[in-house]
Amino acid sequence: MFFWLSLLFAIGFSLIHYSSKYLDFIRDKPQSRVLSFAGGIAVSYVFIHLLPELNHYQLQLEETLQEDSLRFVENHIYLIAMFGLAAFYGLERIVKTSKRMETDTGESSPGIFWIHISSFFIYNAVIGYLLIREEYQGAWEMFFYFIALSIHFITNDRALRSDHQHVYDRYGRLLLSFATLLGWGVGALFEVHEFFISILVAFLAGGIVLNVLKEELPEEKESSFAAFSLGLISYSVLLLVI
Repeated sequence: MFFWLSLLFAIGFSLIHYSSKYLDFIRDKPQSRVLSFAGGIAVSYVFIHLLPELNHYQLQLEETLQEDSLRFVENHIYLIAMFGLAAFYGLERIVKTSKRMETDTGESSPGIFWIHISSFFIYNAVIGYLLIREEYQGAWEMFFYFIALSIHFITNDRALRSDHQHVYDRYGRLLLSFATLLGWGVGALFEVHEFFISILVAFLAGGIVLNVLKEELPEEKESSFAAFSLGLISYSVLLLVI
């Protein structure tokens, strides 16, 4: 059952990216309550699920790395996550600088676009892979994984469209739609060694934390603490009871 359910959710992820061009609430600035509610869900996902998941991969590294020369790595899965956050932050700064230089079009340069999209392509592919290879306790846990990351994808789409405008609609959304299906397909056909998945997930975690802080927590003047708290508490309770 999980196989077909994961395929359904992978298609759902793909459709979110593909249809983002036609969703007005992504193109325009969302209402503060909606964005605050989404931010609460995202923060809950990071602290209740994502960060504890890093501890799981920490244990996987400990089982894989036995040589004394590599012992330092097994204690630094969070360091890899930090590098992931720094790498995605660096990309954001490069994009913003490129946009300032291209004042006529308001778009970043083609080279910067492809670097940016390539990083999110890998980002999405890993999420698609985990959709089928993650050890879920039940169908509801997979469903809540899908809900949290669907919201995350929607806000990512909004940010990428703001950065790259028409070129994102032409190429970016299609590539990201394909990335989640590709990741799911790799997971369905192959089991990648846990060591490499540990590194990728830790790196991905850093990127998710950055994007949550950057895109899913509204500025103070635009935020609704009540909506944020509702999203945070409700999603946390759901994660804890499943």
